[in-house]
Formats: sequence, C-alpha cells, structure tokens
Amino acid sequence: MRALIQRVSEAAVRVDGEVIGEIGPGLLILVCAVAGDEDTKPGPLAQKIAKLRIFRDAADKMNLSLLDTRGSALVVSQFTLAADTSRGNRPGFSYAADPATGNRLYEAFAQSIRDLGIPTATGRFGADMKVSLVNDGPVTIMIDL
Repeated sequence: MRALIQRVSEAAVRVDGEVIGEIGPGLLILVCAVAGDEDTKPGPLAQKIAKLRIFRDAADKMNLSLLDTRGSALVVSQFTLAADTSRGNRPGFSYAADPATGNRLYEAFAQSIRDLGIPTATGRFGADMKVSLVNDGPVTIMIDL
C-alpha cells in the first residue's frame, strides 16, 4: 500500500457539495492499494503512520506522533498514487489494485487507524471528492509499505 500524508491544522472532504468528513489538527492521509497488496498491509501501514514523529514538541522539534498529540485523521482513497508516468504524458494506472480490492483495503486501513484510538473521518471510495486542507509546516511525506 501507498500513502501520502500531510500534517494539517484542518482538512475536509466534500462530495456533491456536502461535507462528509472533516478534522482539526492531525493528518490528511491519501491512501492507495496497489496490485498485489494483501489484507495484511493496512494494519502495519496504520501503525507506521500513527507512530511517525512529525509533530512539534515543546522545543519546536518534530518529535511527537499522531498518537502523542491525540490528533485526528482524515483518510481519503486516492488511486492516482499508483500512477505510472514512465512513458508519455498520460499517466497509466495499471499498478492500482482492482476497485473491489482497493475498497476493501481502504476500509481496512481506515478501521486500523480507528482501532488505534485515533478519531477518524473518511472520504467516499470511488466518489468525485473535493478535498481542502491547511497544510501545517508544510509537512508532506510519501510512505510505501
């Protein structure tokens, strides 16, 4: 699985003009299942992200995790993270998992984040979503697991 995480002071996702998920301080997590991913991937990815020390401590050092700060997570499916741009100008998406697998792993990932006690909001798999955020830092990190 692949995730692009952004430390945010706030983030929201809308579908058809309606806010379906929003958070205050925490992480916006764009997540993608790639072909060959197994059901064992979401848990370790959630653990890695939740424990990543990318939040400021009292000395203004990136030394705290999402768990430490008791921040929230907004988890949004993003199959375009599997884009292949090696040929031509049109990205290919053959590396992305099929939609049924992608949805199952996306839901399992969001549940794994919740199971860690992190308040979690989500987007809607396969929907045309509008995501807004205030990137804090900015801090943006790509994780492949």
